Amino acid sequence: MKKILLSIVSACTLFWFSSCIDEPEIYANDNQGNFEALWDIIDTRYCYLSYKNINWDSIHTAYAQKFNKNTSEQDMFNILGEMLAELKDGHVNLYSDFDRSRYWKWFTDYPDNFNPDLIYTDRYLSDDYQIAGGMRYAKIANGKVGYIYYGDFSSYFTDANISYILNSFRDCNGLIIDVRGNGGGYLSLAGQLASYFFSKETLTGYMQHKNGNGHDDFSKPVELKTSAHKTIQWQRPVIILSNRHAYSATNSFISRMKLAPYALIVGDKSGGGGGMPLSSELPNGWMVRFSSSPMFDAGMNHIEWGIDPDVKVDMSSEDQTNGYDTIIEKAVQILTR
Repeated sequence: MKKILLSIVSACTLFWFSSCIDEPEIYANDNQGNFEALWDIIDTRYCYLSYKNINWDSIHTAYAQKFNKNTSEQDMFNILGEMLAELKDGHVNLYSDFDRSRYWKWFTDYPDNFNPDLIYTDRYLSDDYQIAGGMRYAKIANGKVGYIYYGDFSSYFTDANISYILNSFRDCNGLIIDVRGNGGGYLSLAGQLASYFFSKETLTGYMQHKNGNGHDDFSKPVELKTSAHKTIQWQRPVIILSNRHAYSATNSFISRMKLAPYALIVGDKSGGGGGMPLSSELPNGWMVRFSSSPMFDAGMNHIEWGIDPDVKVDMSSEDQTNGYDTIIEKAVQILTR
């Protein structure tokens, strides 16, 4: 009888804890309910409130005064979008059938440090460049330097693509990989591209996971390692060109390449975007995407705000007028001096 009673108590205790911790609160499908649902999702699941020193309670007070039950759907969307912009996070978006909120100041408040028209001039890619797996490549600087422009980590490439590209540059002094303007894509591709430049598996970062509703409730850091490709390895100088529009998976790639043995980061600080995003739904069906798992470099430093270059270079307006890309020219100078 005691064993039966103990089993019942244990089952009830398990049910009580799972109900308290796991079951989300149910909100009404009206302006107030959607506001509270969104605020609660960020309060309990967004990963950077403490790191960014954001007082989310004061945000609630300020934005709760901006609407009432008669506020239109479009105006309510705009209010919620403005509230999310307080997070200053390019990974945070609100999606409806008629619009998507976004925060772009992570790059629009900074110099472009990239002119896509310049890289297609005769001095660089020209108009007879080759294409392999989303990468555009050619020899520049009188054949002394290999140049790759990769603009989207959602564009797949294969080992065969990379093998052909690197083999075509076998007689060059070094290699430039230009990821300026690359807003991200798949983290797996960032790891794959980095693997061609490591000679051994290397610890290149960490990740944590949210494991509770508190702002500081995280798991222990999980190691993120970059493997070395078994057969394709470029063990010679490689320069990565960066600017503020290098974001998310591109930011992760740059962070990894900081530890590649022959790599150098040249240009501007990357845009950041160090949080792995998740999505959740509001009562009215709108979806919110938010950063849920923070990522760090190998020294356990947050990469949310971007990666500093090894050599800081800004584009010169005079160079652009004369048809030169200042950042590419600096990379060429380093590789050929």
